[in-house]
Amino acid sequence: MILIIKGRILPILGLRVFPFTTETVTPSIQEFDSYLELEKFIRHSAEPIVIPGVTLFFGFPWIGNVGHTLFEGLYPAYTAIIPFPPRHLHPFRLLCAIDECQTCRDEDIFNRFAGLGIIKQYILNDMSNGSWFVFDEFVMGGGMMCQRCTQPNLQLPGGVELDGSRLFRNRMYSQHGVLPPARRHNHSAEGRNRHDVLRAYIIDNKRFTETDRKEINAAIIEINNYTIAHQNKNISTINKLNWPLVKVSYIDYGSIEGQKKKSSRFNATPIDARPPTYELIETYFTAQLRLLRTMDIHIIGPGTGAMYQTFLSDGSVVINLGGLIPLKPEDQNITHTAYMEQYMTSGAPYLKALYYPINERPKGIKREELVKLIRQAAKLIMNGFSIPVNSKDNLAPDGQLFIEMCERDKKFCELVTARARDTDFGCYHFWVEELIHERGPWREQVSTDGIRKTQCPYNLTLMRELRDKYGIRHYEETSVNQSKISG
Repeated sequence: MILIIKGRILPILGLRVFPFTTETVTPSIQEFDSYLELEKFIRHSAEPIVIPGVTLFFGFPWIGNVGHTLFEGLYPAYTAIIPFPPRHLHPFRLLCAIDECQTCRDEDIFNRFAGLGIIKQYILNDMSNGSWFVFDEFVMGGGMMCQRCTQPNLQLPGGVELDGSRLFRNRMYSQHGVLPPARRHNHSAEGRNRHDVLRAYIIDNKRFTETDRKEINAAIIEINNYTIAHQNKNISTINKLNWPLVKVSYIDYGSIEGQKKKSSRFNATPIDARPPTYELIETYFTAQLRLLRTMDIHIIGPGTGAMYQTFLSDGSVVINLGGLIPLKPEDQNITHTAYMEQYMTSGAPYLKALYYPINERPKGIKREELVKLIRQAAKLIMNGFSIPVNSKDNLAPDGQLFIEMCERDKKFCELVTARARDTDFGCYHFWVEELIHERGPWREQVSTDGIRKTQCPYNLTLMRELRDKYGIRHYEETSVNQSKISG
């Protein structure tokens, strides 16, 4: 609720504050005849508890999944405060519209990231019965900035234009007490020596098959054996090597834990608001940040592991191995390559992306292809690729296709990016791969009267032409001479 004097004109206050919806939130307004009446109400009737400083609102329904926590909840809220400097650099408070969860460790990330702690909305709502609370400064409105809020340029919203990815990364490190990654201003080779051994990490992924894992392990052995064989050579020999030296490790983020808590001889006092060692111990997420800071090459498949790439240091390379969409009878039990979170990479211009070949991935991950990608990444780093990286160059072929599709089919682009009220959920909550391979709401259906249409309208003929242009193999080779489809 906003309290104002009659006659004051406010701008339209409808805001999108929740991801995945088209609804807006509009605060109610209570008017007073004069400032004296308003002050009288505040001081003698309401007698509120004042919440000092800046409070930042966010809400999302998936507490407990760290990928959603970071980039469906926390990141959109943070991008809402960036336009009001220097508030985004100072401690603030979070008002969290989240579900009650007794075991979710994500709340600790919220607390540390904010600096002034969190207020849970379900508790505030309960305590507001018969009581008033006043926020000194209140910021809300990050509903269009979530990681799945598709942009025409297929970037993480605000990642480039607001420098959101870098700012979010740096704040996450500093608020967790971890020294931030080294800053490289112009190119990836800054501060590196030719004889450095680069560190590559392959992140475990549920989409890897047993055959994939065998091929991955073979690639790790080949790369590491090369490094071991040449690591003790003199510098002049290293400078003449065919490939930079790389040490490859295979990890599962879920198995990383913080250092064992050290006990203190001081016990909590009866009035301590939180444990006396709160800021002195390392959490599981702190340990993950320490590891991410050391990575030069981040090798991922789709999913939660891909969300962590934002926290890599300047001049790192992300290798997206992709995954395979599950087989379904309606798709003739044929799969296709899915890179999924590639917009995270295009929204982080301090990173460089490489992709497993889109038409080869359905055959499974192969040792020789993975070795080639790792060595290519190492050469890119040591030769010094320019920073910032062109965002479009950080997309796979299907991502670049989407951008051109958005440029040439404006109605389609507005449908999938504007998230206008009453838009079919499936038309804006989708993966690019579903569009490119005509799945779900993008599949052409032929009615009994012969009319062809899709659930979400788009220029299917144009999309198929672009699919050929970008060399993306499709399992259904159909005529491109069909008329534009309307749904």
